[in-house]
Amino acid sequence: MTVFRKVVLATIGGIGVLGASCAAYAGFLQVTGNFHSVIDGQFYRSAQPTSEELASYVRTHGIKTVINLRGTYPGTAWYDDEVTTARSLGITHIDFGMSASKAISPEQAERLVELMASVPKPILIHCLSGADRSGLAAALYVRKIAGLDEARAEGQLSFYYGHVGIPVVSTAYAMDRSWEDIEAQDRKQAQAELVNGATVR
Repeated sequence: MTVFRKVVLATIGGIGVLGASCAAYAGFLQVTGNFHSVIDGQFYRSAQPTSEELASYVRTHGIKTVINLRGTYPGTAWYDDEVTTARSLGITHIDFGMSASKAISPEQAERLVELMASVPKPILIHCLSGADRSGLAAALYVRKIAGLDEARAEGQLSFYYGHVGIPVVSTAYAMDRSWEDIEAQDRKQAQAELVNGATVR
């Protein structure tokens, strides 16, 4: 066997192991509910919780509000169970529908920020997998409400939470594109305020 062939086979084998490892990690996140604390005592994120998981999160972390990013689906088991469980636990339940494969506008993002800022805390926000829509919402909370740095906010959209944001390859890249659009809008607004402030002086 030539050296070149050995290198090729080793490379293919390495890619295969890496792919299998990534798939196993993504599976682990789903099995465990992909629950994470974003800011202790304020904001948590997860995949679609079962009734038992939601009750556990409320007991353990004192959740006061659940924001469901999957939308309003009365008549479906997951939705009816979630609404019923939230009511029985005495917590606020809010629907804010988003699609992981469609970018949201800066205006929609601002409505979500206003919602998250106004509801009782701690908040649990979830989508189906807890990776994409929840990642964008968490990034918005970290940056615009908690006032933390951009790097920490962007870290909410990462494979650590199961998010794969690769242009063309991943439909969930829409969440990354949304974040970039929101950042661009913020920069534009900040520049306008700077210019206006300089003019007033």
